[in-house]
This record gives sequence, C-alpha cells and structure tokens, in this order.
Amino acid sequence: MAADLFDRKPEAPGTVPEGTVVGVLTTQPLDRILDYRAPEGGCAPGDLVEVPLGPRKVPGVVWGAGQGDYPADKLRKIFRVLDAPPLGAELRAFITRAAAYTVTPLPAMLRLALRAPGLTDPPAMRKILRLGATVPARMTDTRARVLEVLEADPYRLFTLGELAAEAEVTASVVKGLVKAGAVIEEAAPRDLPYPTLDPSLPGLELTAAQADVAERMRAAQAAGGYGTTLLKGVTGSGKTEVYLEAVAQCLTSGRQALVLLPEIALTGAFLTRVEQRFGARPAEWHSGVTMTERRRCWKMVAEGGAQLVVGARSALFLPFRDLGLIVVDEEHDGSYKQEDGVLYNARDMAVLRAHFAHAQVVLASATPSLESWVNAETGKYRRETLSARPGAVQMPQMEAIDMRAEAMGAGQWISPSLAQAVEARLAEGEQALLFLNRRGFAPVTVCRACGNQVGCPNCDTRMVEHRFLKRLMCHQCGETIPMPEACPSCGVEGKMTAVGPGIERLAEEAAARFPDARRAVLSSDLYGSARALREAIAEIAAGEADIIIGTQLVAKGHNFPLLTLVGVIDADLGLQGSDLRAAERTFQLVRQVAGRAGRSERAGRALIQTHQPAHPVIQAILSGDEEGFWAAEARERQAAHMPPYTRLAGIILSGSDVSQVFDLGAALANARGPLDRIGAQLFGPAAAPIARIRGRHRVRLLVRAERTAPLQAALAQWVGQVSLRGDLRLAIDIDPQNFF
Repeated sequence: MAADLFDRKPEAPGTVPEGTVVGVLTTQPLDRILDYRAPEGGCAPGDLVEVPLGPRKVPGVVWGAGQGDYPADKLRKIFRVLDAPPLGAELRAFITRAAAYTVTPLPAMLRLALRAPGLTDPPAMRKILRLGATVPARMTDTRARVLEVLEADPYRLFTLGELAAEAEVTASVVKGLVKAGAVIEEAAPRDLPYPTLDPSLPGLELTAAQADVAERMRAAQAAGGYGTTLLKGVTGSGKTEVYLEAVAQCLTSGRQALVLLPEIALTGAFLTRVEQRFGARPAEWHSGVTMTERRRCWKMVAEGGAQLVVGARSALFLPFRDLGLIVVDEEHDGSYKQEDGVLYNARDMAVLRAHFAHAQVVLASATPSLESWVNAETGKYRRETLSARPGAVQMPQMEAIDMRAEAMGAGQWISPSLAQAVEARLAEGEQALLFLNRRGFAPVTVCRACGNQVGCPNCDTRMVEHRFLKRLMCHQCGETIPMPEACPSCGVEGKMTAVGPGIERLAEEAAARFPDARRAVLSSDLYGSARALREAIAEIAAGEADIIIGTQLVAKGHNFPLLTLVGVIDADLGLQGSDLRAAERTFQLVRQVAGRAGRSERAGRALIQTHQPAHPVIQAILSGDEEGFWAAEARERQAAHMPPYTRLAGIILSGSDVSQVFDLGAALANARGPLDRIGAQLFGPAAAPIARIRGRHRVRLLVRAERTAPLQAALAQWVGQVSLRGDLRLAIDIDPQNFF
C-alpha cells in the first residue's frame, strides 16, 4: 500500500447547537455529503441521525461541519438523533481513507459499517431461549436437533424464530419443548454485554522459542501505538498460542482486540481455544451468527461491552470503542479479498484501520503473501519466526509421486503408490487425507454423440456435475439444472459422460479402493449450514473417519490429531494458465494442506502427485526452502514490473449489450490522458476470461503504475470522463487478486 494510505484527518469538534450547519453522510447512492441544520438538542460528529431526503426519511451519520455553500435558512433540519452509539472519529477517518484508496463511493463504504439489524431500535426487552434441566418425556428427531443446537453453544442467544431456523424445525417444535420444560423462555435486555475475559489466566505452556516471540509481541502491544508484525511459523508451530499472548496484553491494557479468520468453519475450534485461555467466549461476527447476535455485537463493541471479537473480514468495519490489536490469521488466504460489491482486501484494510486506531497488527501465516514477505524484508513490518513444531513433533516428510511412471487405469486418479501408502496408514489406525481443489463430481459434462459440453445459460462457463445433489451447477452464478438424460444440443439419450475429476468423483474412487474405510467428504457446497460443517470437522478430529476427501477447505488451519498422511491428487492443477500468482498460490496451498499431517506425536508424510516433478514450484514445495522460494518469486515479479513492486488496478465493465460494453471500453481507452500524466500503462479493453456472468457481458482493462504514482486520483478523474447509460456498470479493483 502506498504511504499516503495513512494520511490522518483532524479530530472532529464536539456537540454543536441546534441550527448549526453540519454535513451528513447517508447510506444512499449519492456522490456527496449533504448539508443539514442540527436538530433540537444539537448533535455531534459521528451521531447516527434520520434526515429528510426528498419525500423520504433516510439514515445517515453526522460526518462533520457542513460545506456552508447554501443559505442556512433554506436548509432542511435533521429529524432526530437516533438512539445508537456514534461512529467515532477513528472509524470515520478509516472509512474516508478506505473509500479513497479503493475508489469506492463513501455511502457504499459507510453501509459496511452499519450492517447490523435494528441499530436504531430503542432499548427493550425480548424473549430469549436457553437450555432447561428437564428431559422431555417424548423425544423426536426434530426435538433432538433443537436441544443439540442449544447444547453446542450455551453462550449464544436465540429468539424463537432464530432457534427454529438454526435447528431446521418449525416454531411449534420449539414451543413444545418450552411447554415440556426442556427449553426455558425468559425475558432479557435486548443487548447484553459479553462475559468478561480474564487475561491473567494461564495459557498453554510455551516452548522457549514460542515464549521469546510472545514476550516481544507483548512488549510491542504494551508500548502502544501503531505497528505491524508478520508472524511466520511453520504449520503446527503454535502461532495461535503466541498471538493469544498479544491479545492477553491488549485486554490487560483495557483495549479491545479483533481476530480475523478466513473461514467460518474455523470459528468453532478457535472459540474453544479462546475460552480455554480467557475463561469465557468472545463476541462473534460472521454470516453464521443470528441477526440478534449481530446487533448485540455491534452495540457492545461500540459501548465497550465486548473485549474481543472473532470474525470474518467485515468485522473490520465494526465501531470499536478502543481498538488496540488486529490479528489477521492465515493472512495469505484469498478469501480476505472481497470480490463483489465493495472491492477491498481485509489484510490491507486491517493495517489501515490499525494506523488510525494507534493499534498493533499481527499478520500470521505459515506461507505469507509475497506482499507481506516483501514488507517484512524491507523493514516496513517487524518479523517474528517460529521455525519448528513444539517438542518432538516433526514436519511431515514431503515426497513427489511422478505420475508419468504410475500405471493408472481409465478413470482413476489415485495412483498405486498413494493407494499403498493409504492402506499402510489405515492398518495403523491413522487417518489419511486425499486433497483435490475442485468441487463437484466432474468439471465438464460432454455428449459423446455430438461433442457438446453442457454450459451455463447465463455464463460463459461449463456446468459442473454434482452427483451427490444429482444436478449440474454453475460455480459462477449458482444456476443449477437436473442431470440431463438426453443431450441438450442434439437430443441423443445415454451419451452424456463426465470428464475430469472432482472431489465427489475422488470420493467414489476412494469408496471402491478402500471399501472398509470410513470416509468423510469436506467441501463447502455439501453442507447446508455452518453448524453442520463445524460438526463434521469436529467428528473428523475425534477420529470418526479414516479417509478425509477434501477441497481447499481442509487447508485452513484444522488440527486432526490422527491424520498422518496427506495425498495431493493433482499438484499441477494450480500451475495452469497465466495467473500472476499461480506459483505463489500453488506453493501456499500445497504446503498448507501438507501441514495437516503429523501434528501430534505420530510422524506425518505428504505425497504429491505430479506430472512435473522438476517444476521449480514443486521442487520448492518438496525442499521446504520457503525463503528461497519467496526470494526467487520476488525477483521474478520485480523483473516483470509487477506487484508488489508496481501497482495494478483492474477496471471491469459489464452490461447486457456486448457492443455497448466494448464501446465503453474503447471510450475509456481513448480518454487515457489522466493515466498518461502519471506515467501509467493501460492494457485493454479485452473480453474478460469469463466473458459473461449472470447474463452480463464483461470487458476488462488493466492499469499498471509505479508505487509512488497517485493512482487513485488519476483513476477517479479518468473514469469520471465517461457516463454510464442503461444497465452499463463499471467497477474498479485496486490491487486485484483475480483476473476472471
């Protein structure tokens, strides 16, 4: 990120009296802050207010002093100040700078900070449900599901509707349990503070190396002020326990902490570790919590009733009262980049938020992003390293299986060498993981009569067979259709065939190869809820599966004590195509998934099936020379004038009429003056690799500029020269991670 990312704004003044002209930022899609007169009783910067906009009443936030370029006596007055915690100066400054950096309209960025239901509702009581002591005389499957939900997390608060939805039952089932005394219904304040966390409780015993790193991180936290630390540690080295010591110091100092996780399925095990360390559960913020809990979290964060939040990337926009620490766990993970709506990278925005909050940032990963590695190498970030697993636990032995020398049958993807290794581990009562980063049964369904590949009607992509669901699915727009008996093109029946492997096809082969083994398939599209996915992961960790068949979901920090063998089915898959980050992503993914093996006292082994065993990336994975890989990758990026040594911005144009989209692209290319003035290069317009999604045609342009160039200002001026008519849309992606 450029140095100007950290420009600070002056502190806002206090309450202003009635009639004073103030600027209000609404959540409506407008291009400016609007002037209003302060209401009776006055208002202060950050207050949530309700203002007139045309014939409507809309919510907004007092952003500061008004522009004063319109007669005050003709301005409309703010209707009222809402009964909600204000957005502090730090959060408003962060939103303003984040909007400027991502070239996002301020109202869209503000909406991210107000994404909780009922924020403006007055304080009230509500009925909540909790587990009772009585066992119902008559137990049914639906009743059991309700009780399981309540037993799984006794700290969560449910309303009647939320509990019924979570357990996937009707409200009458819950009411029957209330009547039987198995579930208790009681009145409680709408938004209760979270249980107090105790940072003085002892954590797990740390090794000498872990303790040294933890002490330095505690000292940095105690010193206060802004700073970023890259915590790089091999898989299983105890990074979580180390950064929890920084969290403990933050809480001891009376400040709040935020831990970001890349995957909602990780929260269950992580929350348990936090509870063990601090004696109580923290607040949660992600799509899997109820609306009641989202509102409670938002308000308690603002009022100081939540010391620690564990959440997804959007938790960055919560109104913390005094944020002292942000941890970005698995900071390399691609899910931290939001690819629709407001386009931002939560890793970078965490650094920005911490700067305004005078807080510390910990970026934790076994395989850090190249951007973070370079920032640590150049001294912008501190670096702490955990190079070994604790005690006698060793890193897994890494080996390649040369698929050119394996005798593979038709439709087989598990090599004889890998199958033999799996059988040996099963004989020892251990677990094996078969990894393939491809969802569904097969990526292509083709007609053997006419050669037609079944495509999505809305997108320029092939539909993926999901045999477990008995449907074809588009992984771009989500469209599904039943499995066709006849070819949609030629009408011939009985000629449709699946081509290529997917995770479900691998599971089918594993069932045939290892018929007596218990199997578990971990893929995000096979579970209807986050709770079901967490339960499946817990069952695997408890040893209730012998073979795990998984997509990249299994690479995200899970700890399976009995897992000693990892088999990567197709290590070459990620190296295909022209992706700028192909080498980096393949290295990260394979090293991460291999790190699931041997995390307890049993030795681990990782076998990598590849047709290119001499490929530099495969060799780097096998050798474990991570520093050598990052250094070589950095040299290649620098020689190619690519990030992190230059800056990229993607421009995505879309519309229902392909000619209009290309005309817009040509108009932008012809008006490139603002880009030329900063020495930027423009590539395109060209059809996007996936040229149509959800019926909209897509055209891309790419801008490359030097690190010090004022790119955002030039982009805003450049795109401001063209008008969007009809259903044409333009999106700007600063620091793009994908180019689809």
